[in-house]
Amino acid sequence: MKAIIERATLLKSLGHVQSVVERRNTIPILSNVLIDATADGAIRLMATDLDLQIVENVQAQVDQPGATTVSAHTLFDIARKLPEGSQVRLEAADGKMLIQAGRARFNLQTLPRDDFPIIAEGALPTSFELPAATLVQIIDKTRFAISTEETRYYLNGIFFHVSDDAQPVLKAAATDGHRLARVTVPRPDGADGMPDVIVPRKCVGELRKLLEEVDGSVTVSLSPTKIRFDLGNAVLTSKLIDGTFPDYSRVIPTGNDKLLKIDPRSFEEGVDRVATIATEKTRAVKMALEKDKITLSVTSPENGTAAEEVPGDYDAAPIEIGFNARYLLDILGQIDGDSVEVHLADAAAPTLIREGEKAPALYVLMPMRV
Repeated sequence: MKAIIERATLLKSLGHVQSVVERRNTIPILSNVLIDATADGAIRLMATDLDLQIVENVQAQVDQPGATTVSAHTLFDIARKLPEGSQVRLEAADGKMLIQAGRARFNLQTLPRDDFPIIAEGALPTSFELPAATLVQIIDKTRFAISTEETRYYLNGIFFHVSDDAQPVLKAAATDGHRLARVTVPRPDGADGMPDVIVPRKCVGELRKLLEEVDGSVTVSLSPTKIRFDLGNAVLTSKLIDGTFPDYSRVIPTGNDKLLKIDPRSFEEGVDRVATIATEKTRAVKMALEKDKITLSVTSPENGTAAEEVPGDYDAAPIEIGFNARYLLDILGQIDGDSVEVHLADAAAPTLIREGEKAPALYVLMPMRV
């Protein structure tokens, strides 16, 4: 293999693929990136951790087609340190790869391309397009609620399913048992009859990074066990979580009759300020609601107390309720509008938070005892 590629192009593409590669690997080939130079003037870069696979095509000058695999993190570090604007020469033969740019030369060990594992996608019967902006919105408004508990592996991702509400919709939900985030978007053409799927946390993170550079639409193809995102130059394929996501609709309250309307920014800043003195043990922030007056307070045995009044629109019976400050801030950080609705029932019942009835996202937060 012999090829010449611009440093910036190589670096950008390696940045995408090397983040899939785990730092610690018992199987040496999984530490490597597959570099495949084709006769039509392109280099295909590929990395996998056996659950997730990314393939990206970049333009290059190919003098001699061929393929090899080389350490992904080492090559990325080299590309990062090469002079800006340089042309990088890649030559592979006899178990070695020469990397040359300007006066710098590196000789790296390689492993044969035939040993490189490739995820077999099989048939992906469901296929539809989603605007990149819609996928970004879905990910940003739900992924903070993904559980990190390995024992509840079926909560370690975003759950996608279709539903027939007033009109056909696609829903995405994530929960860790303390909070729930759900986004509803119009169902794209081709998503009818789609199986319920749970997309793993790592795939969600890699997809979100790749979406930074996509303007148009993303083609999503899936089966009950695999999902593929086609982002133009890059294709991300992932195994899905094999488990059953709980029926989360049961925890979305419908009868919460106490309504607080409040500016999300002043609410967020108030919670953030009083939570300054909270410790790991006392992460709870107490909200005392009276007519048009909301008092936020934190009591910490080690540090003392903090309180702040924030203006809000509240007309129901007085109530005191406690929330985990971090969870509340995570939700408020996703509110884009200038008003947020907080639907409350009592100090022990789940609370519903949303921008309005028509907003695509809604959040449910379990209270804490304070």
